[in-house]
Amino acid sequence: MRKMTTFALFATALVALGCGVGAADGAGSSGDGDDAAAEDKPAKPAKPAKIGQAARDGKFEFTVKSTKCGVSKVGSDLLGTTAQGQFCLVTVKVKNIGKEPQTLIDSSQKAYDAEGTEYSTDSAAAIYANEDQQTLFNEINPGNQVTGVLVFDIPKKVKLTTLELHDSPFSGGVEVALN
Repeated sequence: MRKMTTFALFATALVALGCGVGAADGAGSSGDGDDAAAEDKPAKPAKPAKIGQAARDGKFEFTVKSTKCGVSKVGSDLLGTTAQGQFCLVTVKVKNIGKEPQTLIDSSQKAYDAEGTEYSTDSAAAIYANEDQQTLFNEINPGNQVTGVLVFDIPKKVKLTTLELHDSPFSGGVEVALN
């Protein structure tokens, strides 16, 4: 009986947590008016942007400048990390087009292969790939822009075809074709 009560309380807590997350997400998108809500949830364009083209999601304008896959190690001989498969380094320029500071979070960015398999960033490797730049996890003030490297550790025989870039973990995202 005691185990059943504990299980019921645990299940109720999970449901309540889920409702709280949904309410918090809804509260964040209600913003200062209709313009703020539209800015956080833009309609996805019919065709993805290409390398070199600006693509907007929420308060950020992303421009993928280049990609380089097949990299086995990032960092120096003393401080660095080795890929489990291969690193794909994606150089991206991010401009804050909003009216308040926004933090670029690398873990919100996703990459996909031709089969639609999703890959996340390797935040530890990104520290070594961005040695001279303070890009990731830093606030970008309105009108300012930064350039940095997103790092994906993917299997050796995989080829990335698309990026999905986000201004926040809960934004709709924008697609960029890599081929």
